[in-house]
Amino acid sequence: MTYKLTIHKKPTYLHIIAIGENSSENVARYLEEVLLKCEEADCHRVLIEERLEGPRLNTLEVFQVVSAGSGRAIGKFRAIAYVDVNADGELMQFAETVALNRAIPVSVFATVAEAEQWLLAED
Repeated sequence: MTYKLTIHKKPTYLHIIAIGENSSENVARYLEEVLLKCEEADCHRVLIEERLEGPRLNTLEVFQVVSAGSGRAIGKFRAIAYVDVNADGELMQFAETVALNRAIPVSVFATVAEAEQWLLAED
């Protein structure tokens, strides 16, 4: 495993930080682990802060990861705030659109502060 998750329990959500190498395999694995951690904590709201290093995924890889993971996540979350601190361009907006089209309640943010503000407003 070439990533590590750090989990911070907040009053109404989990803040999960993913660090390590950027690859479609790592992203798929850590998202699956996020789902399991949220289920274990009986928490349906999460802030995912991705800090993976290395070349960014391409559009097809993003589509495949989001599509595959969405099937397992449907109905498990009320809100997902997602921050990729190394994102560039419009790829994260594309990922958000793919997830929303599969009934995953996700919003992408540029900063953790914006994501936290959104999650708190959703309470």
